[in-house]
Amino acid sequence: MSCLASCCAASTCGLCSTVASGISKKSARLAYCGLFGLSLIVSWILREVGAPLLEKLPWINSSAHPKAWYQEQAVLRVSLGNFLFFVILALIMIGVKDQNDRRDSWHHGGWTAKIVIWILLVILMFFLPNVVITVYGTLSKFGAGLFLLVQVIILLDFTHTWNDAWVEKDEQKWYIALLVVSVGCYLAAFVFSGILFIWFNPSGHDCGLNVFFIVMTMVLAFSFGIIALHPAVNGSLLPASVISVYCAYVCYTGLSSEPRDYVCNGLHYKSSAVSASTLILGMLTTVLSVIYSALRAGSSTTFLSPPSSPRAGTAKPLLEGDDVEEGKEKEARPVSYSYSFFLQIFALASMYSAMLLSGWTSSSESSDLIDVGWTSVWVRICTEWVTAGLYVWTIVAPLILPDREFF
Repeated sequence: MSCLASCCAASTCGLCSTVASGISKKSARLAYCGLFGLSLIVSWILREVGAPLLEKLPWINSSAHPKAWYQEQAVLRVSLGNFLFFVILALIMIGVKDQNDRRDSWHHGGWTAKIVIWILLVILMFFLPNVVITVYGTLSKFGAGLFLLVQVIILLDFTHTWNDAWVEKDEQKWYIALLVVSVGCYLAAFVFSGILFIWFNPSGHDCGLNVFFIVMTMVLAFSFGIIALHPAVNGSLLPASVISVYCAYVCYTGLSSEPRDYVCNGLHYKSSAVSASTLILGMLTTVLSVIYSALRAGSSTTFLSPPSSPRAGTAKPLLEGDDVEEGKEKEARPVSYSYSFFLQIFALASMYSAMLLSGWTSSSESSDLIDVGWTSVWVRICTEWVTAGLYVWTIVAPLILPDREFF
């Protein structure tokens, strides 16, 4: 057994070294995304098979608990290790402004050490007392809410950037494309809202709350278009239509998270299928938003850029620049995005993924269901309303505060 363990350890270290050595400076951001994705897979696996193992640990199994409690513990402990890993890196990277800073190489390199530290942190979390995990679970609710807010801001940044990119081309075909995409998104938003009436407002039942949620989604979508096309606003229909589709999707995720014994949940008879689809969609949205934040980190319109970033004052691509002549001292070049804030996004995403997998630490539903319960419902619905409020603010703020400069 000892020989086998030694061989496994050597193979693991060799694999980590091979993967780490293949990560270049340009692919470092995607490597962070890959590590975050790995943490989701580990959490998912331990949630499904880790409960019997945790029951054998005396410092965790201090009293009688149901299976769902052990599943929650497995998810939260992996999440805490992941959270600490990114927070520690974020604290180390505070104040990095140019690429001559030694910490710039730490951010992009040292992946063998990073992977080993990440593994050790995750393992260490399973030796902590339950009270620490309980406190982290409470804090994760607020961290997850903050991540959802960041996710909304990223979406708003994407829609406005997309619209500006097509408008700047100043060609008729791009204006036609804007109109086609906008109309298509609006049709999709209203058709999908109509389908929600069929799924979550069964005939013969009083489902006033569900009807209110769906009607509010349609009213918000209609209001977005009216406000965006108002002459005083001089906005565009594309961002309004994309936000409308997103709000309809968030409304669906909220309604599908209703308890399976709730009569107005028309999908309750597909509890397992809906649970899996909700998990996959939620995880996919999380991973894509984190990856997008990485790829958009240097943009002039995003909040990830530090004041010293080239994007803050010029439209030149980050990779452009004169080659440094051989023999001359290399001039300090500013970093293209805030390393510290970039890593904080992953820390918040770790909290959000833990809430998604643990049903926001609510044990009222079956342990076989994921992200189900009234807490999940209200988190989703409030996210939709906050999205609507932030979008409206982005287009009316210049009118309310004309002396301020908005980007």
